[in-house]
Amino acid sequence: MLEALAIVLEEPGRLALSLLPLDAPGADDVVVETAWSGISTGTERLLYSGRMPDFPGMGYPLVPGYETVGEIVEAGPESGYSVGQRVFAPGATCYGAVRGLFGGAASHLVVRGARVAAIPRELGDRGVLLALAATAQHARSDVTAQGAELIVGHGVLGRLLARLSVAAGGAPTVWERDPQRAEGAEAYLVTTPEEDARRDYRVIYDVSGDPTILDALIARLAPGGEIVLAGFYERPLAFAFPPAFMREARLRVAAQWRPGDLKSVIGLVADGRLSLEGLITHRRFALQARDAYPIAFDDPRCLKMVLDWRAVA
Repeated sequence: MLEALAIVLEEPGRLALSLLPLDAPGADDVVVETAWSGISTGTERLLYSGRMPDFPGMGYPLVPGYETVGEIVEAGPESGYSVGQRVFAPGATCYGAVRGLFGGAASHLVVRGARVAAIPRELGDRGVLLALAATAQHARSDVTAQGAELIVGHGVLGRLLARLSVAAGGAPTVWERDPQRAEGAEAYLVTTPEEDARRDYRVIYDVSGDPTILDALIARLAPGGEIVLAGFYERPLAFAFPPAFMREARLRVAAQWRPGDLKSVIGLVADGRLSLEGLITHRRFALQARDAYPIAFDDPRCLKMVLDWRAVA
């Protein structure tokens, strides 16, 4: 019987490392031996704190994580993959009675071949960033308006949005109040709302997760401009109607990335048009997970925490 050492959120605030039986792989499945997984400071923070809104598949105990890089050690004949390939996996649901939400934080995964993506081995642990890169690409994919872009938040997702904008020939502005997080800009401006006088942004991407921010963003839109909600919001959002009416403002929710977005960013990284450098700031061994999660959630210097599974896989 296949087993995996997995990070299990037994209930809000209580994390364990547990040995779990894995579902038997089928003909279209692969078994991935994990090398690295990332900790999400958005969805996983909400799961850890118990503040996650009602969400499909929600419930405890659960295995979190949707940013996994590893090597295929078993490949079903209909999976489309071979043993030895390095892949990115966006999680798994292979733990029997323990929910996989999103199921990537484990030493081994059983996952359909159609859900993984082959990636260059030289990416190393930076491969865990492909989920956020694909999320950023998906948020940008429907944008047709030309003109100034504003990005609210200079975490990893905000930086990837900015880098994708620059790669497409743009010159975005990023709002960030934390001086530590304001550092690290590459060919774009990072400033604060108070220092930014513009009121003509055609597209504003909000990755702050702040449910009270809409009125401030609507006030910065050009007529017919669009606000893209690319963060995750635990409380209802609201806004004053008259300013939005006067600007004919548009709101769009950018949901989960699609396979085409992942393929696109893998190509951009391979071509050198999108850099994933400088985004992973903290690394811990998987057996140090109990210490790693509070750092990922509470240390403002931590952009991305990566867990190294190679010693336990």
